[in-house]
Amino acid sequence: MPHNYTLSIFIVDDDPFCQSLYEQQIRSLGYSQITLFSDGQECLNHLTDQPDIIFLDYRMEPLDGLEVLRKIKRFNPDIYPVIISGQDDLQVAVDALKYGAFDYIIKGENTLPKIEGVLKKIQHVIALLEQAPHNRWRKLKNLFGRV
Repeated sequence: MPHNYTLSIFIVDDDPFCQSLYEQQIRSLGYSQITLFSDGQECLNHLTDQPDIIFLDYRMEPLDGLEVLRKIKRFNPDIYPVIISGQDDLQVAVDALKYGAFDYIIKGENTLPKIEGVLKKIQHVIALLEQAPHNRWRKLKNLFGRV
């Protein structure tokens, strides 16, 4: 399956080390349109830049990842948000998925391979959606700019 490296990716994390680590991993996979934000409000202020994927830290102030997630999905349900959390808490994961997260990654030694796996899954979903016959409206929207 050909990769669409033109996807726009936001990384939202208040920890500069994590931000840098995720950015390096995603760039090493061939993605170049990456924007970093240190808090959720800053990310929300830039949703008009039309990101495709948002990697979102769960524990942030003043807005936590779930609040930001809900606002992202209200703004554009076609964005693929992925929560990355130090919380190994099943209820947080369930809530994240309930509010529209594409996936939930627990921070740890497997974070970087999981980011790669999620990007592959999202690429696969996008490819399937583009092939779907009911997708004529989406193609028209893309042709004339997002509505």
